[in-house]
Amino acid sequence: MKTVVVTGASSGIGRACATYLASRGFRVFAACRTPPPGALPGTHVVMDVTSDASVEHAFATIAAAGPIDAVVQSAGIGYAGAIEDTSVEEARAQFETNFFGVLRVLRRALPELRRTGGRMIHVSSIAGHIALPYQGLYSASKFALEGLTEALQYEVHGSGVAVSLVAPGDFRTGFTANRRTVAGADGSRYAAQFERTLTVFEADERGAPEPREVARVVHLALTSRRPALRYVVGVPLQRWAVVLKKILPWRLFSAVLRAIYKIRGE
Repeated sequence: MKTVVVTGASSGIGRACATYLASRGFRVFAACRTPPPGALPGTHVVMDVTSDASVEHAFATIAAAGPIDAVVQSAGIGYAGAIEDTSVEEARAQFETNFFGVLRVLRRALPELRRTGGRMIHVSSIAGHIALPYQGLYSASKFALEGLTEALQYEVHGSGVAVSLVAPGDFRTGFTANRRTVAGADGSRYAAQFERTLTVFEADERGAPEPREVARVVHLALTSRRPALRYVVGVPLQRWAVVLKKILPWRLFSAVLRAIYKIRGE
């Protein structure tokens, strides 16, 4: 039985991954700050990825139970609002979980995975390929995660450890309800435009499929003999958007996104 640690396992994609992997015979350690109502799949372990001490304690507890074969990093938060309205403190909070939290976990986990020839999966986002208006700091954190993981796969080459990125598009999770709005959005010159764009985001997310498909792709990355560095998962239009960004003239691509997100340039 392979042992996998899943961060951010209390809800959304993390919980879907923990549930799916447990159903496929993995021994799951579901890591999150506090357990949600109802039972978590596998064994709950307290882990706050923004705390060095919490990450160290959690991995010491897990490692004491036996070898660790895989880590799925799914913990994340999202801030919404104009970049101009986002404080440095809010930007730091965004990166503290989505980027530095990943760094904390990978630094602690890699020695364990090196011993087992294990796998590490980072849950990124299509927003790490296509920057989203009024989620600029969220996109920046995912762009940073993409770069970090790409560099990491060179550095661990030959160690027996494989790393992959799974970049989901819109899925129906608690992310919509839990998205944080920056304090500067109140009375902002961007207020009307922000509300229009946010309405599009929320409609897309609420009408999106359940995150089981993301969990299936994570399982594929964990079990493939030669896992890919990047997996993009989502509805066809969103997957194609990643490809089209690379081949379309920028003026055309950006005009299409402005139309989709109702950006009127007021």
